[in-house]
Amino acid sequence: MSTHTSLTDRAPLTPRHRPLLALAAIVGTQMMLLLDATVVNVALPDIGTDLGFSATGMSWVLNTYTLAFGGLLLLGSRVGDLIGRRNALVAGVLAFTLASIAGGFAANAAWLLVARTAQGVSAALAAPSTLALIATTFKEGAERLRALSVFSAVAGAGASVGLIVGGVLTDLGSWRWVFFINIPVGAAIALLATRYVTETERHRGGRFDLTGAFTGTLGTASLVYAFIRVGEEGWSDGRAIGAFAASIVLLVLFVVNEARVERPLVVLRLFADRNRAIAYGCMLLVPAGMFGVFFFTTQYLQSVLGYDPLRTGVAFLPMAGLLFVAARTVPRVLPRFGARRTAAGGALLTLAGTLWLTQLSYGDGYAAALLGPLALTGVGMGFTMMPLNTLILAGIQGRDAGSASGLLQTSQQIGGSLGLSILVTVFGTVSRGAGGGGAHAFVDGAAAAFGGAAVIAALALGLVLAVRTVPVRTDG
Repeated sequence: MSTHTSLTDRAPLTPRHRPLLALAAIVGTQMMLLLDATVVNVALPDIGTDLGFSATGMSWVLNTYTLAFGGLLLLGSRVGDLIGRRNALVAGVLAFTLASIAGGFAANAAWLLVARTAQGVSAALAAPSTLALIATTFKEGAERLRALSVFSAVAGAGASVGLIVGGVLTDLGSWRWVFFINIPVGAAIALLATRYVTETERHRGGRFDLTGAFTGTLGTASLVYAFIRVGEEGWSDGRAIGAFAASIVLLVLFVVNEARVERPLVVLRLFADRNRAIAYGCMLLVPAGMFGVFFFTTQYLQSVLGYDPLRTGVAFLPMAGLLFVAARTVPRVLPRFGARRTAAGGALLTLAGTLWLTQLSYGDGYAAALLGPLALTGVGMGFTMMPLNTLILAGIQGRDAGSASGLLQTSQQIGGSLGLSILVTVFGTVSRGAGGGGAHAFVDGAAAAFGGAAVIAALALGLVLAVRTVPVRTDG
């Protein structure tokens, strides 16, 4: 039962239509937030030229967003407990829209990074409510499975669709439109959610875990900064060493704090279930490899093959299309093969795709060197993500729905940031050894980064194989 019901909640709707419109608002929110993690990828060369970013420094345009997003998600989940899930979603979406306007008008690099940070903070407020609202709106069984199918398909495709949308907007307008497009989208989502999503019960009491938010976010940011600094300056750089040391101290303090605080950001009982703990680990690793694939493939298409932004975006269309089809196929496959085998098949295809990318060499064209790997990784991610979502939400209690959802998305965003920073380090180290500049050095560095992504994909596959087989509920 909701503790607060507005007049719009009582608008007459048939039982059939209201859940569909509520799902549209929830899924639309997730799509917008995840899309923004990659929509600027294709625009990065133009952004770098206009605002003066270095080749490795451009990764901060992605990382400032994902770090703020992932680092504050669990705190955002706690805010949702206090003010209601729907209120948190609407407030986050509106703040995200305002931050997008600021990003579109950025006049220099610092301005853009501040706007991207504000987008990440806003996303951290809205995102934990998405899966939590699915868990409280749709009954466990066939109904929730169908909702999760749509959610996983859209969420999984969001990253690759962002590359396509970014290419279209940058080519037809300018890089600034990758931010301005959020204005009508954000307004539409806020209206839909306010009218059709039912508010959840508010859980008051306890304090915000500000110490956890501070140490966790800064610790992760220091680790990402250290890796990117190594990519630019090498392993002997004093600032990099200092950042590594700071990250260790801060992350240790975070763990100690979470074990002692009354209302921790990370609810440790969520890890008591073996399969859920493994699924969280996989949710960290899959984006860790894929963010790097998106980043370096985009740079190769534009810097080496000379693609314009529109053609670059279209190059990712096979990946996005196959990912969506695969994710929509999973509900029919999952009851027969189970979460473990379905996710393992997807992880194996993702590994095959990233291994194929390691063969990239100077002069290779799109059709011969990139189309096949991108198609494989698209299908692989489509078959991987929904089974993991299912394992994480299986048997979850209402009081833990927000925390479970927030931790899931935290794993994705932090994994993406850390993975990209590590792969940027690999790229920088190898490309410097190959001469530091020029297309040949770039390709050598990118191929090595893809090798790192393949190692991450192999680790994800190993974790999936450790999942215990459980029956999938499909009854209503």
